[in-house]
Amino acid sequence: MSLLFVLAFLVGPPAVLLTVIGPPLRGWPSSEQLRAWLQQPLTEETLTAGLAIGAWLIWLLVAYTVAVRIIIRLRATAAWLRRVPLPTPLQATASGMAGAAVFGVTTNTVTTTPPQPPQPAATGTATFHDDTAPDDHHDQAVREDGVTVAGGWLPRDVAEQVTAAAALVWLRRRRDYQPHPTHPDDTDLTPLPPTVTAVQAALADTPTTPSPSDGFAALVEALPVGGVGLTGPGALPVGRGLLVTAILAGQRHSPTSLIVTKATLALLLGPAAETLGRRLPLTIVDTADDATQLLQPAGPVAGEAIPGQRQGETSGGHDHRKIVLLNDHDGNEQQLKQLAETGTAAAALVVVLGERPGGPNWHADSTGHLRDPHHPGMPGPRLCVLDQTATTDLLTVIASPDPAPPHPASGRPPLPYAESPELPLPRQVARQEPPRLSTTPRQRLHLRVLGDPQLLIDGEPLTIRRSAGLQVLVYLAIHPNGADTAQLTDAIWPGLPRHSLTGRLYTALSDLRSTIRTASDLPVIDHSDDRYRLNPAHIDVDLWGLHTAINQAAATLAHTTAAWQTVLDAYPADLANTRTWPWLDPHREATRRRVLDRCISLASKASDPHHALELLQQGTRIDPYNADLHGQACRALAVLGCSDAAAELRGRYRQSLT
Repeated sequence: MSLLFVLAFLVGPPAVLLTVIGPPLRGWPSSEQLRAWLQQPLTEETLTAGLAIGAWLIWLLVAYTVAVRIIIRLRATAAWLRRVPLPTPLQATASGMAGAAVFGVTTNTVTTTPPQPPQPAATGTATFHDDTAPDDHHDQAVREDGVTVAGGWLPRDVAEQVTAAAALVWLRRRRDYQPHPTHPDDTDLTPLPPTVTAVQAALADTPTTPSPSDGFAALVEALPVGGVGLTGPGALPVGRGLLVTAILAGQRHSPTSLIVTKATLALLLGPAAETLGRRLPLTIVDTADDATQLLQPAGPVAGEAIPGQRQGETSGGHDHRKIVLLNDHDGNEQQLKQLAETGTAAAALVVVLGERPGGPNWHADSTGHLRDPHHPGMPGPRLCVLDQTATTDLLTVIASPDPAPPHPASGRPPLPYAESPELPLPRQVARQEPPRLSTTPRQRLHLRVLGDPQLLIDGEPLTIRRSAGLQVLVYLAIHPNGADTAQLTDAIWPGLPRHSLTGRLYTALSDLRSTIRTASDLPVIDHSDDRYRLNPAHIDVDLWGLHTAINQAAATLAHTTAAWQTVLDAYPADLANTRTWPWLDPHREATRRRVLDRCISLASKASDPHHALELLQQGTRIDPYNADLHGQACRALAVLGCSDAAAELRGRYRQSLT
């Protein structure tokens, strides 16, 4: 019907206009006609002609819009067809054998298997683990090739390095947190940028074996010796991807240093260039001549590190790899040629975003594929492509952190606890403590989210087929007041359009309820006013028990040993420590911090210094990376005269950080 309507709208108005009025132009007007029109412009004939011309212009606008939409649809269809995975030879052989077996066996009974309901397609802007079946995974080529995010595309090894950098951000936050019993500071528990969480979610629940090969070295070897000029619509996105890839390679075992001009950095990053540039491990120069001086062997003093190098690297290292990134406006033709010659002699890679004088110049399309114009039939490498927003997101977690503001409690002695009453958990003020189960012994449900998340029925674990279903349970356990559809979809599938995820969420919830209903007839998940909640009358959650123990320990003035032991028993492991879902990190760190806060609080209340030291040492085992906790434990050892033990503890802590 839509196609018929469009055809009628495109064909009907021209036919009516040609039949009633005639063609829009019958030749150019003569001088007499122009003179008559100037003398009397508003006549019936001129008004009719003006209306006809307006109608023809409106029809041309509609025809142009339809043509543009058709071209967009054709391009999208062609791109989809290129991504359709073809069966491998092994799959084709297996399919042929299965077909021969089916048609070659004669039986008297025909069994019809009902078709499986269609599963929601993986639509959107990021590649994720598809949890439509218990052992259903992404296509192997997609999983090994790379990750698509809203701002571009990252190779697989670059995406894994981004997740490692994101994990390092959370480790730094763990290290820098200063436990405080009454005024915890959680201002740094902000989620990571959307592009980073999309990459994390794409790699979550898809274990891979780390590759010993250096993917960046293979990329450099695929480019022409000495460098290349990049032209085409993908030049700037490829330049941003190369910027991120080179910085990540320099953070790993590859001795890589990046030299970039100030104008090129501003061209790639926009307004964020000035704030991010000084926090990135790179060398920023003004012109191509400055880059040439850095590439010359006699440029820097022998053994002196150039700006932007990591400590311990020198320009004369045997395996040191230098990359120069600039655009074609950073120097004249002679300066760019001199830089290319110097870069070739120094075994450096000079990448010009634009036409490079003297070549070679490769064409870069918007997807990151490079093509050598002199060898059009030879496929070129595919590089990381990013827009400004995605690049800024990734560089935010790669860059060195800004100096942390002083803790509110630093610089002054702690307040007496008698004058500073313990406060309840900030995240638990709005909720009531869930009651314990009052069901029969054969219908007892327990959700364990501390450690490996599992749903237990009568003490036996229940297999949950879908990763999304398990995430829903853990998310609702962390949010006892419930969550709506938007909150659940944004957390579980970051980076994807929300309107395309509602069906996927309903499918996961339906499968989860069906799985629970098979083993128990208790309604576990309540749904009202578009909010999902765990029913505390039918399910018990270990995290809720931990909150109860922490609140009771906060109000304890005596019996600190028993109160702390209750907290330890309720906290066997970190929140969902076997899962890498990106939305978990702030909640996992907040839960760990509340335990550390109670540890510091109970240690300060202990009258026996040996008992206080024991509490602090147990806290260091809970978080072996927190600097303030280890400092207090070392000071407690020094007070007791155990200076050797304090030095040993400092050494173990430095080794853990290393």
